[in-house]
Amino acid sequence: MSNPAVFDGWSHIASGKVRDIYAPTSGPQDRLLVVTSDRISAFDFVLPSVIPDKGKVLTKLTNWWFSQISDIVPNHLLSEPVPSAVEGRAVIVRRLNMYPVECVARAYLTGSGLAEYRQSSSVCGVALPPGLTEASRLPEPIYTPAAKAQVGEHDENVSFERTVQMVGEDAATALKETTLAVFARASSVAAQAGIILADTKFEFGAHPETGELVLADEVLTPDSSRFWPADQWREGQVTPSFDKQFVRNWLNSAESGWDRGSGEQPPALPPEVVDRTRDRYIEAYERLTGEKF
Repeated sequence: MSNPAVFDGWSHIASGKVRDIYAPTSGPQDRLLVVTSDRISAFDFVLPSVIPDKGKVLTKLTNWWFSQISDIVPNHLLSEPVPSAVEGRAVIVRRLNMYPVECVARAYLTGSGLAEYRQSSSVCGVALPPGLTEASRLPEPIYTPAAKAQVGEHDENVSFERTVQMVGEDAATALKETTLAVFARASSVAAQAGIILADTKFEFGAHPETGELVLADEVLTPDSSRFWPADQWREGQVTPSFDKQFVRNWLNSAESGWDRGSGEQPPALPPEVVDRTRDRYIEAYERLTGEKF
């Protein structure tokens, strides 16, 4: 991962797979600068290639979604200018006391949820009907939280009861109810654009002064969600998605020469995979928002 940029008045304090986080170098420490890079990750590796404009797409889409759900839950955005060098891909946000829970909602069965269902007929302790398969629509959306992991490690799917132990019953209940409420709104918005929201994850924090639940990080982007073209969904088949599917497919192909189980860093992506992935992110933004990128 390349060294983070330097900005006057801000000190780099952390980096994730995609985002770099800065705190003020002096004065009150109640806000953060969050810069979304063009980095892309797959299979818990940050790849040596970048996807041009990805950071801007994620930032613009997150901010758009915040405006769509502001009546359900407040968010961490502050109306302050960012350094000009990262305009369009950065935001100033309120510093929160973050909950150590990835708040996941699912309406369809795929990925790690399907793998868990095949072992236990349940996901995160939520019992599901028999006979479900790849891309099955669930009777109703379910809340399937995960305990946050460090960069490079897998989040651990946990039960709701485990989150109660982690954060207390009141907070755990608020996280669950708010996640499902936002998911319901977002699913409706996406459906109007001909897109299925199969699943997504949110992160929340508590306001440091009031304790109010606040939505943070990215929301409802192709990095944090599975968006499927509604006209291409078929139960029992893997559905194309508006995300890094081209990247995953290429890495899993013989052409890449990469052994996923080796622990070695994946290779750089071919230009055509980079271009097709960029196009997919932009298409997701334009279809959801109705705006040109």
